[in-house]
Amino acid sequence: MYKYILIILLLNSMVILGQSNAEYYKFLRDIYSAIDKDTTDFKYQLGANELSFSGYYMDVLKVWEKNGFGGSERPTFTREDSLLWLNSRKVDAKQYILSKSKEAEIVIINEAHHIPKHRTFTKSLLEGLYENGYRYLGLEALFDTIINERKYPVIESGIYTKEPEFGNLISEALALGFVLFGYETSKLMNGAEREKEQAENIQRFIENNPKGKVLIHCGYAHVYENEYGAWGKAMAGRLKDNLKTDPLTVNQTMFLEKSRESYNHLYIRNNDKGYPIILVGEDGEVFNGKKEPKQTDIVVIHPGTTYINGRPDWFIKGKHKHSVEYARTDNSQPVLVLAYRDQEFENDGIPSDVIEVTGNSISQDLYLKGGMYEIIIKDQYYNIIEKYNITIR
Repeated sequence: MYKYILIILLLNSMVILGQSNAEYYKFLRDIYSAIDKDTTDFKYQLGANELSFSGYYMDVLKVWEKNGFGGSERPTFTREDSLLWLNSRKVDAKQYILSKSKEAEIVIINEAHHIPKHRTFTKSLLEGLYENGYRYLGLEALFDTIINERKYPVIESGIYTKEPEFGNLISEALALGFVLFGYETSKLMNGAEREKEQAENIQRFIENNPKGKVLIHCGYAHVYENEYGAWGKAMAGRLKDNLKTDPLTVNQTMFLEKSRESYNHLYIRNNDKGYPIILVGEDGEVFNGKKEPKQTDIVVIHPGTTYINGRPDWFIKGKHKHSVEYARTDNSQPVLVLAYRDQEFENDGIPSDVIEVTGNSISQDLYLKGGMYEIIIKDQYYNIIEKYNITIR
């Protein structure tokens, strides 16, 4: 699977460098058309990421599963799975991680690159982590050397950072006072070499910036602490060895949501708390996987997504609704609506929310944090047909 992640990295890098005027936020039909025309083996990975950039979360899951990475069959559960669930306390993952972060100097949390809700969860930790002394945020996906001066991400900041929730994560971190840094390798590589250089880049940053704790947000298995196949050790394990300190490692990718609720793992289906949880046994031991060696300290179990007027519950939580205002003469044609933080649209910023609206859309609402925004409305040819400014209080 990880060779495909590198291919995505390569292709997206070329897109960023070669298409300064490209449309990065697209209509659903145009994304599907591009997927249909793509003849490469990794077209569904690319398509799922394109869909995530424009907020089509239900379609993200459906397209991702065409890779053959799960979702096409019902999961099987063991008696051990059931007993673990029944005999464990279901603890608020956010509160548990924040409590444990007080004892650590480094927190490393991962994401699946096509699942924006993982960024939403990391974003929810930022304020508490800052209160606990964390001052630096390292992002695998960041390639922007002046982001701390600019104070917001732009299209050229990175690959996955174009996705609105990633942009929101970055903007919120900067507003809180975090200093951001990228730690990806200096040249395109994979395997043990990549893990080694990532760890060395983070180590160098930490040694040059000793005043404050560090949060690292990475992809997939880079969070693993112990031996892992041909990699030897992943970034987190190498960093642990290099610095002689034990990071708090958090895995969000062990139980990934499927497009059909009935195909989700037992733990996702049974999580009716409405928020991410961890499982704590009667002996106080936190569930962190069944296989040996255990790779992370904590495994987070997200609930399945509930859609409210077509929008994911995790995306709209804690935000204000803004009903889109526009005059249109042809309700049969869709429009694309993008909400940019004040003065960021003209400077190639990342939209805080994106929706496609047609005459019969379930939702014509944006969901935004408090602040000033510029609303951009584009027609089916990506021409701007309306603009207006709003203040969300």
